Amino acid sequence: MTVFVPRTAPGDRVALSHLRRRRRHARAEVAELLERSKDRVEPACRHFEREGCGGCQWQHLSLEAQHRSKRRMVGDALRRLGGLAVEDPELVASPKPFGYRATITLTVRWRGSDPVVGFHRATGEGEGAGEVFPLERCEIAREEVAGLWAAVRPALGSLPRGEDVRLKLRVAHDGTLHLIVNGGDRAWTTPQPLADAARQAGCPATVWWQPPGGAVRRMAGPAADKASVAFEQVNAEVAGALRAAVLDAVPPEAHEVLDLYAGTGEVALALARRGCEVTSVEAEDAAVRLAEERARVEGLSVRAVAARVEDRLAGLLPADAVVVNPPRTGLAPEVTAALAGQPPAALVYVSCDPATLARDLKRLGASPERLILRCFDMFPQTSHVETLAILRR
Repeated sequence: MTVFVPRTAPGDRVALSHLRRRRRHARAEVAELLERSKDRVEPACRHFEREGCGGCQWQHLSLEAQHRSKRRMVGDALRRLGGLAVEDPELVASPKPFGYRATITLTVRWRGSDPVVGFHRATGEGEGAGEVFPLERCEIAREEVAGLWAAVRPALGSLPRGEDVRLKLRVAHDGTLHLIVNGGDRAWTTPQPLADAARQAGCPATVWWQPPGGAVRRMAGPAADKASVAFEQVNAEVAGALRAAVLDAVPPEAHEVLDLYAGTGEVALALARRGCEVTSVEAEDAAVRLAEERARVEGLSVRAVAARVEDRLAGLLPADAVVVNPPRTGLAPEVTAALAGQPPAALVYVSCDPATLARDLKRLGASPERLILRCFDMFPQTSHVETLAILRR
C-alpha cells in the first residue's frame, strides 16, 4: 500500500504517526526522522517547522530535488492518466527561489479584541492542524511586500471584524504598494491606521476594501488605478517567460485566434498587437471590462466576451489557434469536445494541474508526436508547477 507522508524527502527513513488508512492508500505524518536524505536541506523560513506553515510544502528539499520532482509529477500524470508515452518535460527555473511572490494573502481570525493574522498550519492530524498562526515574515514574499507587512503589523487592530476577513499585500507591476481587505460583517470605518502605518514606515500603500458581495473601493492612501487590485501573477519573471512561450507557440500565420479563460487580456492584447483577430472569453465581468478598456486605450481590435467558455466556444470555432488557461479543474467536457471536433492548427494549453491536463489531453486525442511540453517553476518551495502543452493539428 502506498503511504503518503508530507514533509519527507526521497531517501528519508522515518518513523510514522497518525496513520490513516483508505481503501487503496494511506496517509501518515513524521514522528521521527531516522535517516536524512541527501536531498534534504534546512528550511529558510522560521515558520516552516515551528508552526508547520501550510504555504510552502517543499522548503526542506534542495532546489535540484524540487525541479526533478516537478518534472516527474508532470511526466507521471501524462503517462499514467493521459496514456501518453512522453519523457519528463524540461523545466524553466525561477530566477529567485525565495523573495519572488508579489502578493501574499493572509487570513484574519479575531481572538477577543486582538486579531491573529497569518497563514494556516498544514492540515493533518497533529495539534493545531489547520489553525491560523501569526505571521512574522514570509521568506518567499518580495522584499517590498515583506517591508509593507512589517510596517502595518502594529495597526492590524483596525481591520474589520468577521469570520471571512482576508488581508492581501501586493506590490504591483508599476512598483506601487497595496493593502486589499476582503470581507467583514459590517461597514469598515477604520482603514486610516493601516495607511498611516505604511506611510510612516516609508512605504506608502493604497488601502482597498471589498465588502461581501460588493465592489472593491479605495479607502485610504495614495490614489491608484483599480486595475492594481485585479489578478496579477505572483512571480513576474517566470510569468513573463511563460507568456513569451505562449505567444511563440501561436503560429505566425494564425489570423483568427481565441484566448479562452483570458483574465484581464494580457495574451489577447499581445496577439492583437501582432495583427491577429482575437476573441477573448472570460467569466469575470470586471476582468472583461478591464481588457476592453486596455484595448480601447491602445486602439486594438479585441472582441472581449463575458461568459463561461463552455457556453460560448462552439459558436466561436473554427479558429486558426486557441489559447486556454483554465482553472485547476481544467477544461469542461463541452470544451474538449468542441476543440476535438474542430481542432485548431495549434492549441496552446497553460495548466496549473498535471492531472487535469493529462485528462484533457486524452479527451483531445493528443499523441506524443504532435505534443510539445515544458514546465515552469512559478512557485518555488511549493509542490505547484505550471505546464505549457502545445498540441499541433
